[in-house]
Amino acid sequence: QVQLVESGGGLVQPGGSLKLACAASGSIFSSSPMDWFRQAPGKQREFVAGITHFGTTNYADSVKGRFTISRESAKNSVYLQMNNLKPEDTAVYYCHADFPNSWGQGTQVTVSS
Repeated sequence: QVQLVESGGGLVQPGGSLKLACAASGSIFSSSPMDWFRQAPGKQREFVAGITHFGTTNYADSVKGRFTISRESAKNSVYLQMNNLKPEDTAVYYCHADFPNSWGQGTQVTVSS
């Protein structure tokens, strides 16, 4: 089983930036697509960004041009650089591995003045 541990969340003003990190255990990381999801209060969990083991990326329309997902195989890690943050980006952000299906515990991101 893959263990995923997120870090990097916090409180930031609108227009600010944060970089989330997800550390994965297990050799499956190198071949598994990885994703970031988020869940705001009272809303369903939604897809934010994904990256294949080849490095191909895709994004939700709401974050295109502002968020960048990347991965570093040597550190078994995936990152989410978030720029120009908006209040509607406030949510718990979760790291997800496709194979095997695994979730991290989540990290809170709050965008507020």
